[in-house]
Amino acid sequence: MVKKYNQQRDLFESERSLRLLVEGVADYALYMLDPSGIITSWNIGGERIKGYSPSEIVGQHFSRFYTETDRANGKPARALGIAREKGRYEEEGWRVRKDGTFFWASVVIDPIYEDGELVGFAKITRDITERRNTQLKLEAMQKQLAESQKFDALGQLTGGVAHDFNNLLMIISGSLHILKRGAEDDAKLQRAISAIDTATKRGAALTNQLLTFARRQSVNPQAIDFTERIAAIREVLDAGVGSAVRLAFDIERGVWPVKADVSELETALLNLVINARDAMPDGGAVTISARNAVLAEPPYAGEFVAISVADTGLGIPSDVLDKIFEPFFTTKPIGKGTGLGLSQVHGFAHQADGTVKVASELGKGTTFTVLLPRGTNAPTRETVESAPFRGSGTVLLVEDNPDVASVSIGLLEQLGYNVRRVADAEAALHELEMNGVEFVFSDIVMPGKMDGLSLAHHLRQIRPGLPILLATGHSDIAADVRGDFPILRKPYEIHELSEAIAKLPR
Repeated sequence: MVKKYNQQRDLFESERSLRLLVEGVADYALYMLDPSGIITSWNIGGERIKGYSPSEIVGQHFSRFYTETDRANGKPARALGIAREKGRYEEEGWRVRKDGTFFWASVVIDPIYEDGELVGFAKITRDITERRNTQLKLEAMQKQLAESQKFDALGQLTGGVAHDFNNLLMIISGSLHILKRGAEDDAKLQRAISAIDTATKRGAALTNQLLTFARRQSVNPQAIDFTERIAAIREVLDAGVGSAVRLAFDIERGVWPVKADVSELETALLNLVINARDAMPDGGAVTISARNAVLAEPPYAGEFVAISVADTGLGIPSDVLDKIFEPFFTTKPIGKGTGLGLSQVHGFAHQADGTVKVASELGKGTTFTVLLPRGTNAPTRETVESAPFRGSGTVLLVEDNPDVASVSIGLLEQLGYNVRRVADAEAALHELEMNGVEFVFSDIVMPGKMDGLSLAHHLRQIRPGLPILLATGHSDIAADVRGDFPILRKPYEIHELSEAIAKLPR
């Protein structure tokens, strides 16, 4: 009897202590609901957070804490249903105080069972409005910072790229001036032509760097014999390092082919070599090496070729190392670089399903290692450039830019074609009704209701046997269209135009 009394007393004290604890918690609204959602208990935290005294709220349905929209959508009943089915309900959302004001609440509802039967729910509500406001302010600040960084990057881009392009335009305009005046000798004439050609290629390469960084470059991955590729561009690399730097090679015998875009690989190597040269103002050595590598750590698991460019220069400070692949970031003086070189390397490596790593030590130099996947197909062998394909007949050129049209007409005429030029798709359709042509050569981006791609699709329906060649300077468009029609990417040279025409179905 005494034992039973003691047990009842202990149980009473335990329940009393728990009740006092729950009722005394001020930072949380802790209360009980019956199975239908009627409030059966209330604590001081509920009164502080929601504004109701126990006499005002006990016996009321807990849905009065929800917004009118939530009540109309049946959210209170749905919350109890989820708690009953899943064993717990948790969410964050707007709740309403007695005075009608809103607060952002963290809510937990747990079902309470006795002898296997649902007897009610335990509900915990916390006011986290201040925390949410702080988070929103932080997110707003982060967004503002990101926008600020974007504008800063655009500012650097504008200055760096404008400088490079102004130099290119200066070369072109100056050389054209020489040509217009008439060169006194053939050597001066050839130098002017060569300068224009070099500047044009440099401008195209700079654009390609921008597009590669933006992941919009239309690439053509293929198996490449790296040893042969290095031999083919060695003269370019030698010119890149200059006379004060020694260029060395350490290519492992039997190195595997790599799978990558040829032009992007060459651009990446040149960027790394020039970057290494600039890191050695007093001269030094740059070593290009390549070895086979079998990796086991995801995401780069498999057979790769590790291509390294190492210099003996100043090294990269630790506070700069994490930023070197960021677009437009550069430590070089104004006018010495756009900050796009290493961004191009980074973009190229990841586009090729590889990666790039860097190791550097102050005063001892830096090594960049590009990991490229092994090419499984037979490497593409460069063939000796043959004479351009020559045709005959008439081609319909659809090009809205008169200057570009003039250049294209000149190239087509050199290949043996008569050219009829129109400025838009509607004029092209009218011309085709009147006259026959060997093929249609159209720009993609044009004014009017129909662009070049729409024209090509329309012609495929009404003239299914008519060959169509498209051209564009927008690499993202080229990537989207690739496979539907043959595409020539601007700027193109006569041999590229000749090859594209030769491959047209007839």
